[in-house]
This record gives sequence, C-alpha cells and structure tokens, in this order.
Amino acid sequence: MAFKHLAAFVALFLAVVPTSPVRAEQVQIVGFGDSLTAGFGLAPGEGFTDRLQTALRAKGYDVAVANAGVSGDTSSGGLARLDWSVPDGTKLVILEIGANDMLRGIDPQMVEDNLDKMLARLKERNIPVLLAGMLAAPNLGRAYGEAFGTLYPRLAEKYGVAFYPFFLDGVAGNPALQLEDKMHPNAKGIDVIVERILPAVEKAIKALPARS
Repeated sequence: MAFKHLAAFVALFLAVVPTSPVRAEQVQIVGFGDSLTAGFGLAPGEGFTDRLQTALRAKGYDVAVANAGVSGDTSSGGLARLDWSVPDGTKLVILEIGANDMLRGIDPQMVEDNLDKMLARLKERNIPVLLAGMLAAPNLGRAYGEAFGTLYPRLAEKYGVAFYPFFLDGVAGNPALQLEDKMHPNAKGIDVIVERILPAVEKAIKALPARS
C-alpha cells in the first residue's frame, strides 16, 4: 500500500516538474569607453567587443558583449551618457575611458572625479565592473603621468571592483600592432588586447552572482 502511495506521488511530481534542464541566463556584458572600445578604424567584427565575445564563446561562455564605445569621448562625456548606454539587465561593465582626457592634458583630478561618479552609479545599480586602466604618454611629464596613472588603481580599490591595469598592454609603442596614427590598435593589436585581458574578464564573469 505504501508503495502505491509512493508511486502516485512520484508520478504527480514528474507531471508538474520540468524534466528538461533550465538554461542559464545569457550574460550581458557592456564594453563602455572611447574609440579603443568603439573599434576606431577597424572593419566590422574586428573591434574589441566583437573579438572579446568571440573569444569568450570559444571558451564556452554564453555571453553577449555590447559595444558602448564612442570615439573621441572623454570621462565627462562618458559620465553624461552612462545610464542610457548601460541598459537594465547588464551583468558586467568593462569600463575603459580616460585616454582622450589624457591626450588633451585634462586635470587628472577631474578624470578621477568623473570615474568616481561612474563607479558609484554602477554600484548603485548593482552592476559589477571590470575597470581597465590607462597610462599617460611620456611627453606629458612625470608629474602628470604619476597623477593620471595612479587614479585607476585607487578607484578600483575604493569600489572593490575588478581591475586590469593597462588596456593597451602589449600594444602601446608597437607600430606593428597599431594603425598609422600610432595610437589606435589595428586588428592584430585588438587580438593582443583580447588575449591579455581575457583572464581578467573570465575571473569577473565567474565572480558574478549565481544566475537562475
């Protein structure tokens, strides 16, 4: 008798519980930044967000990497458009901005203040961040270089976000990996950037809250 009741319970359980596995939600990532994120001078599919998405999917991650890069954007411009550039449902932002501020010699304190507000806003929205740092060009002098270069790790520590020290690591100063302007990466340069930042992105994805 007890067996009959157990069999009936199992049959009822199987009738109301789906037998197929529940698919995990796709991870929506936004690459937010300037021309380095936007893919300045590159053909479709060669930009940072496209190549990063391809690399992540090749490693088995179910991700979509959106391009929210605007060529010529400064940290002030980025702050002004942050909310509408990062939609609800975003699970991770790769924040890469500040190079144009540096090239224009903008006060590093202003850059830090703008980035601080961006990080505060993303924290308020509960969106994790991978902050990609930038270094100043040597011709701007030692004092400016130190003030600019230290603001990124300082903010990463303040907000407890993932940090990648130098977005152009391995590309800056290498003409073979740059466009003719000697500033922006070419397609091969983008591949180097993606290869080097990939472990940090993977780590950030694995640290995300569990998804249903």
